[in-house]
Amino acid sequence: MVNTIEIEKKGFLDVAIDPSLDLFEEIEKLKKEKNAVLLAHYYQEADIQDVADYIGDSLGLAQHAEKTKADMIVFAGVHFMAETAKILNPDKKVVLPDLKAGCSLADSAPPELFKKFREKHPDHVVISYINCSAGIKALSDIICTSSNAPYIVQSVPKEKPIIFAPDKNLGAYLIKKTGRDMLLWNGACMVHEMFSMEKIIRLKIRHPKAKLLAHPECEEPILKLADFVGSTTGLLKFSQNDPSDEFIVATETGILHQMQKSSPNKKFIPAPPTNSCACNDCPHMKLNTLEKLYLCMKYEMPEILMDESIRIRAKKPIDRMLEISAQYGL
Repeated sequence: MVNTIEIEKKGFLDVAIDPSLDLFEEIEKLKKEKNAVLLAHYYQEADIQDVADYIGDSLGLAQHAEKTKADMIVFAGVHFMAETAKILNPDKKVVLPDLKAGCSLADSAPPELFKKFREKHPDHVVISYINCSAGIKALSDIICTSSNAPYIVQSVPKEKPIIFAPDKNLGAYLIKKTGRDMLLWNGACMVHEMFSMEKIIRLKIRHPKAKLLAHPECEEPILKLADFVGSTTGLLKFSQNDPSDEFIVATETGILHQMQKSSPNKKFIPAPPTNSCACNDCPHMKLNTLEKLYLCMKYEMPEILMDESIRIRAKKPIDRMLEISAQYGL
């Protein structure tokens, strides 16, 4: 007998799975039985990406979540992503394989502190990166992703001052890209701040023809060195269309699976971090496993729930983001 209360508290650690089960086949069965859609971020492990109905970055996942007809949304990503799906789909069940799959960037902006920060600048428009909690979204005027951020910033009248939260690195990149001065919240992603400039330079010496691709959450020295800076989807598309045969990729390593699948004859090298690991995995993203995904779908839990008043306030800036993105054909 499965103890649902214990699962909510501790996850699926003690739930046994028949080792003879073909989890890919079982997950496909559960999708049909429960009219469920499986959305996965590019940073998930390869097996989860391969069984997903849709794989994308934060913008694509939000757009897909908004239009789905499924009864249950299974979100293989981190907590704020599943929250976004729930904000857009209050009448659907939204489940996440591991509730502990958080986000260092989202954690860097506690809503109670950000509320006080915003109150000190009441004349500012608040643009928040989607990598934040529902509480921060509820305190924002517009949400953005790394895909649409320049368009979102430029949509604000020039006479209006802007607060950008929570990622200071993305914010600094946008200030340079758009020419708009912004007040930045001091937050960052642990994965994108761990890349070693020294090790990347050594890699470029060993692979002189390799192009460096970097996500704008990286620190400025990495972005200056990069041949291309873009969202996760942007990096993927660049690797597909550029004639180069080798790429050093400065973002979470999960994207390399899709890069290799779409360009099997090209070489993709993960940019090394400052620690002893050869690659840079997000420990939160990698908490989700195929086994947890199967159990999550089977038992329809852990479920994402939130206060309705927060959900309503958080939905307005997401809706605004989706409207602006649609205007630009994103």
